[in-house]
Amino acid sequence: MKTLFSLLILNFFVFGTANRTSEDITHRVSRISSDSIEAYVHTLTDFHTRHNLSTQTDPQTGIGAAARWLYRKVSEWIPASDGRLSVENVVYTAGGPGTRLSRQVELTNVMAVLKGTGTQEIWLLAHYDSRVNDNNDSTSFAPGSNDNGSGVACLLESLRVMVDIPMHTTVRFLFLSGEEHGLLGAAAMADIAEKEGWNVTAVINYDMIGNTESCGTGHRDNSGNRVFSPDGLPRELARYMKEIGELYVENLEVHLIFRTDRYGRGGDHLPFLTKGYTAVRVSEYHENYNRTHQLVREEYGISYGDLPSGVDFEYVRKTTAMNVAVVMSLANAPAAPKRVQMNTRSLSNYTELQWDIPPETIPVAGYYVHLRKTDQPLWQKKIFVTDNAITLPYSKDNYFFGVSTVGHKGHTSLVCPVD
Repeated sequence: MKTLFSLLILNFFVFGTANRTSEDITHRVSRISSDSIEAYVHTLTDFHTRHNLSTQTDPQTGIGAAARWLYRKVSEWIPASDGRLSVENVVYTAGGPGTRLSRQVELTNVMAVLKGTGTQEIWLLAHYDSRVNDNNDSTSFAPGSNDNGSGVACLLESLRVMVDIPMHTTVRFLFLSGEEHGLLGAAAMADIAEKEGWNVTAVINYDMIGNTESCGTGHRDNSGNRVFSPDGLPRELARYMKEIGELYVENLEVHLIFRTDRYGRGGDHLPFLTKGYTAVRVSEYHENYNRTHQLVREEYGISYGDLPSGVDFEYVRKTTAMNVAVVMSLANAPAAPKRVQMNTRSLSNYTELQWDIPPETIPVAGYYVHLRKTDQPLWQKKIFVTDNAITLPYSKDNYFFGVSTVGHKGHTSLVCPVD
């Protein structure tokens, strides 16, 4: 177990080297294009509507045409992946009496899989369906440029820039239907993940990430996004995203919202949370209710409707850059430690911690022991150790503690808090 003397030496060493960036991640982040993001959003808008009851046979309009385009777009990048990328349609049945869909229908989730060398998986979510005010209006123009063309564009562009990179962790890109009528596509995928026992370590839902102007108050800002998370491991994922996102993306502040989602609404991460997965939602900081789910029109000098003109594509680029940095960092990190335990049997102003060594999927260089005062939302210090136990000169009554694993290239796992 580490002594106080060695702890102080390590504390000095770590603070000089803790925030190194990876050249590989920096390079991939620099390749993200707001022009590409804009093109994806315009294509999705051109399908007229992506309502869950819209046509599935028309070649140019409706949710069926949108699903086929997503499948084709992902398929274009398969040759660059050296066999790691695949794409498939996951079809499920939804709707009918007692549901928010007036009739039963088969809907399609488009799933792209960027295969890693290990067994762990990261799931990225974005729903591609759209709607207007009337829940069952399947024919009116429902562009859904921000809700959720912006999230779909984020996933597509992330896949484009990462497709040729070998990674340890498998990354699934899930383009989901059914969100606007009850999170149906996400629920179907969460059921499959649970039934088949997939080792999903993180689920990140991107939904409405392109608006920078709030209605009513008129606030305008393109420098901050929100990550919604409940307490526990989802909040550790949110903290990780803030640290990595702000490290790699200029002029981006990641606001941690300590709620599961916004009042009166919910996103596709919720079915995964219900089953115990580590899941969060990423969203824009300001919302404009004159656009979301509105029929496209002009009234009293106000423009309504979710059109591309309401999407800040440079802003979407920033959140996409955050996503790429987070995924590449987490996908190449060792597994997180398990069962971080604290000795509470004796009265002392020192804190004794120990934890189980994780399976060595990636060679482990050591561990960061994280600590923060009980009234602080973010980890305030991290101390590097090579053993799986340590005694700290900090009172367990005044601090929270956690441990993350560090690989030899500096990539870190999520923090596992004290049990």
